[in-house]
Amino acid sequence: MSADTFTDVFEEHRPFLMGVAYRMLGRVADAEDVVQDAWLRWSGADRAEVREPRGYLVRVTTRLAIDRLRQVKARSEAYVGPWLPEPYVTEFGDSVADTAERALLADSVSLAVLVVLESLSPLERAVFVLREAFGYPYAEIAVLLDRGEAAVRQLAGRARRHVEERRPRYDVDPVQRRDLTERFLAAAAGGDLQGLMALLAPEARLVADSGGKAKAPVRVLHSADKVGRFLAAVAAKSAADLSVRLVEVNGGPAVLTLVGGEPDTVFQLDVVDGVITTVYVRRNPDRMGSLAGH
Repeated sequence: MSADTFTDVFEEHRPFLMGVAYRMLGRVADAEDVVQDAWLRWSGADRAEVREPRGYLVRVTTRLAIDRLRQVKARSEAYVGPWLPEPYVTEFGDSVADTAERALLADSVSLAVLVVLESLSPLERAVFVLREAFGYPYAEIAVLLDRGEAAVRQLAGRARRHVEERRPRYDVDPVQRRDLTERFLAAAAGGDLQGLMALLAPEARLVADSGGKAKAPVRVLHSADKVGRFLAAVAAKSAADLSVRLVEVNGGPAVLTLVGGEPDTVFQLDVVDGVITTVYVRRNPDRMGSLAGH
């Protein structure tokens, strides 16, 4: 295999490797670092020893992601305020058919799932991602992680039970969610408190992630009244060079605000029975890089 062909093979698999790494880490920059490290391992590999490139690359990427996740968990203990997964653009376009596969990939990067995955051990998370998001057989996961198949099955069962116990138990109509997101955008942008209150469930909450580097509540806000008033107050103080657009991140519609053309805030909603139950606000400026140009 020539050097050019070796590079082409890696580039062919790069999007898949990025998908694995992001689901493992919930952080775009860390996922990109892991994939770059995987490239370095790949470029230095003995070509004669690599019989199945995809398997080799997934194994390397997964193991690097496990190591990075252990480092990140140690750093996150000092994080200021709530932590939310970094915005991840999921505008699949024509790359994924509009089928169950698209729904599965979107669900596997949803905020609800990624927040729960943060509470798994690195090995549990690796097994869950490979099994549930990408459908790898247990025997293949065992080889990738250098573990026995019985141990992998135990890890998978434990992770699956943990996720099912904590993830929201509802199905969201994508059309309804987008409609509510558009109505939320119109009411919030106009500072329409009554309009916001009409969209929020009485027990609605707002979870904001700024890492202490931008203005945002460091505690979760509870009740429609507190959430609505906060959002209306934010709208009243909007910058003159603010622009707003709808984007798809983490498998669903989101509101992206830009100041001076640069990504500033991402709002995303949990919707149950036609009302908004949670407003997620992501404002950490260090974690907006993936939204540049959107």
